[in-house]
Formats: sequence, C-alpha cells, structure tokens
Amino acid sequence: MTRNAREVDVLIVGAGPAGLAAGAELAAAGVERVEILERDQEAGGMPRHCHHGGFGGRLDRTAYAWASATGSEYAPAGTSGPEYARRSVRAALAAGAALRTGVTVTGWAGPHAVETTGPAGLERITARAVVLATGARERPRSARLIPGTRPPGVYTTGELQQAVHRYGQRIGTRAVVVGNEPVGHAAAATLRAAGVHVVAMVTDQPDSPVRPRSRRTPLLTGATVTALTGRSRLSGVALRHDDGRTTTLHCDTVVLTGDFVPEHELARRGEILLDPGTRGPAYDAAYRTSRPGVFAAGNLLHAAERAGFAAQEGRAVAVPVLHRLAGTDEPAGHGRRLVVDAPLRWIAPNVTGPDGARPPDDRFVLRTARRLPRPLLVVSQDGRELHRQRSLLPAVPGRPLHLAADWVDRVDPHGTSVRISAL
Repeated sequence: MTRNAREVDVLIVGAGPAGLAAGAELAAAGVERVEILERDQEAGGMPRHCHHGGFGGRLDRTAYAWASATGSEYAPAGTSGPEYARRSVRAALAAGAALRTGVTVTGWAGPHAVETTGPAGLERITARAVVLATGARERPRSARLIPGTRPPGVYTTGELQQAVHRYGQRIGTRAVVVGNEPVGHAAAATLRAAGVHVVAMVTDQPDSPVRPRSRRTPLLTGATVTALTGRSRLSGVALRHDDGRTTTLHCDTVVLTGDFVPEHELARRGEILLDPGTRGPAYDAAYRTSRPGVFAAGNLLHAAERAGFAAQEGRAVAVPVLHRLAGTDEPAGHGRRLVVDAPLRWIAPNVTGPDGARPPDDRFVLRTARRLPRPLLVVSQDGRELHRQRSLLPAVPGRPLHLAADWVDRVDPHGTSVRISAL
C-alpha cells in the first residue's frame, strides 16, 4: 500500500507533558513546522487520568504559557490532572504546534523518518529533528510474575484511574494497594473517592517515612505479595513478611502501583542505545541519544517523575533541538557513560556531554533500591575522585535523590565510565 510522504521541521512522538511542552517551546521559538503525534485519541498523557490536585503551581510555566496565549487569568494554585493536561494542549496549539491524535508510529524509515498509521492512512514523515517523548507505563501483574489465579479485580494505577474517572465503572468494596510511592497514595485516594474501603497499603521495604494519608489505612512494611486468590472475583492477597510470617488480606480489589518502565519500543526499533538502569534511551544533558538528530525527553528517560519535571525537560530539549536546526550543535555519542553501584538503581542523565552541558537545575537525578540514611555520594573515574556529596535527608525508594553537577568539567573524555557510589 502506498504511503503518503510528508516533511516537517521537528517531529515529536508523544503528547504527554514533555511532548506538549517541547512543541510549545519550539513553536514559540519560531520553528514553523512542529508536529506532535499521539497514538491515543486524546492528548495530555498520564495527567488526564489523575483527578487529584497538585498539578501546576507557581513554577508551572505550561499553565502560565496557556494563560498568556489565551488571555486567561493564571492561577498559581495546583490544579487537577485533567485541567493540567488541557492547559498543556492549549499552550502547544496556541504557540503554533500541530497536534494529531489517533496516530501510531509503527517504525523507522530512515535516520529521521518514521512510518505511521492513523485516520489519514499510512504515512511516512521525515523531519530535520525527532523528539521521542513516549513516556512510561506501569508493569502489569503478568510482568511482575505474581503467582496465583487470574480473577477479575486486579488493576494498575492507570487502569484504576481510567475505570473510575473515564468510564465510571464500579470497582469493588475492599481493596489492597501494593506500593507506597506517591502513585500508590494517588491510587488509594482514587479508591476512596469511588467509595472503596482501602484495607491496607503494602510495601516490601522494611520501613518507610511516608505514611498513608488516612489514619484508618494501615501500612504493612517488609511484606511481599506471594499470590492472588479467587476465581470469579479476587478474594485475597497472600503476603510473606520479613520475619517469615504469612497472612492473607481479604479483598475483592488489588491495585499494583509503581514499577514504571519506559515506553522504549520505538527507541529500541531505531537501534538507539538503552541505559541498563533506567531502561530508557541513554542520553546526555542536552537530551541527545546515540542517534544523531534524535532527542528524548520526559519519563521515557527515567520512569517515572512528576508531570512538572517531565514538562521542564520538554522545554529544555527545545534548546539543543534549535541548535540542531541551526547547524550549531555539538556532535553526540562521545561522552562517558555514568554507571551507578548498588543499591543505587540509576542516574539521569547517564552520559556526559562532549561540550560540558549540565542537566536542568544543574543536578542529576538518582533512584535507590533501598532506604539509605544520609548517604554519601561519591563520583569517581579510573580511581580518581571527582566529587563527594553528603545528603542531609534519607534516600527513599520511589523518590528522587539529587546529585550536584559541578564535577562534569573534571571528567576525562578519554577515560572509562564514571561511577557513582553511595556510602
């Protein structure tokens, strides 16, 4: 079948907070043909399904851009996720970016060309620069290898929020939330809003400084889910505690939260180098991937940070993309890899730039697999210490840990990988 061929200046794949912010920033900077593709029928990304507040705020430039473009009043107080998504879409459109929904990118047709299918049929779109902003997803029960039967009543956070807020479905009466990250607390709030009693929140971490918002909801720490039981409907969640005890929580609903993985299929098909820690594209502080002219931003790079952080990266990626369009960008692919030692899980960005570029806010983001009380972060290369930094607060799984970037100029471009350890 013949494909319709088109050309644009910048093609952005994904219309979540990062992709929409990148489109708004590039179009506002004068790039004439900025096109954003979204495979869903509605743009906005994960915030569309998050009806709790906390989005936006006094540093939310996306909401400010939308208010400025439409002549509306800028409300600095945090808004709901759907309103945040709508404002992000309006900001991109008001700036002049083209947004097409219901379009799926099926593969690559060249270094900066992709093949798509959508309402307009089959297309081949060639761009001068490509930005991947495909986001992240929660791993479902099958990918988490939780044994037991396969009854109805098992959700991820995203599935739960869509069922409640988008489709108005009846969920159940008694629920267990597996996970104690912020997204787990959002899931618990969604359940309560739907009239479901939250029996408990469960985490395999031995302790946690974050407690459920409702005092009536117990937090079970050091507990691992060993099985889900039930046939026509979920009837219980079996747990094994650190001390060897076993118990079963009786419920008809379980929500598996967190455990995000990047939507990296398109990057992988393009043979873009992936980072083993984040499982997203390896990238430097200028958001350059191993494929020249292809950039990445948002939770595709580090599943999963807050929407405001993803939008900040979307705005930041516009600068190196503009340099690419102007022919003033530095060559990518010559930086040193950044490698973390256990119990650290990953660092982002994870490649040093050849031009000494630093990440937004002049700091790197790390995640840890277990709680660390006031960790000492040490950066070294080939036995030479480049930096050390004591954290004043504990490092907690599921929450970002930051590392200052004032050592990047001391990296030997001809040396081996840079290592980051937590002592």
